[in-house]
Amino acid sequence: MNYDQFIRAVKESASFESREGAIQATKATLETMRERLLGDEASHLAAQLPKELGDCLRGREGQMGEHFKVDEFYRRIAEREGVDADVAQSHATAVMSVLRQAVSSGEFSDVRLGFAKDYDELFAAIAQH
Repeated sequence: MNYDQFIRAVKESASFESREGAIQATKATLETMRERLLGDEASHLAAQLPKELGDCLRGREGQMGEHFKVDEFYRRIAEREGVDADVAQSHATAVMSVLRQAVSSGEFSDVRLGFAKDYDELFAAIAQH
């Protein structure tokens, strides 16, 4: 999946009015994931994405991911996007759903392992999306 296809899929999935909104939500979600993922998992994920998206995940190679709960995940996305947490949750679900389609199932499973049990709600929503 190339960059334009990814952004178009996010835009359609979350019913964004503009492409810019989909880009902002995508970058906010990926940058927050970068903070959460352990070790080199973010760079492994980045390797399967277009450069424009992969760059959002790079820069913390070899570092331990931060351990924060799903509510903090949504709060950080909301802050980056300038929206409330409920909107950020919807956007994160859309981005993660497209991400699941864009990378190999093995890579997405590895990403899932980097998130604690309290993220089950997010991953269940992705599966239904």
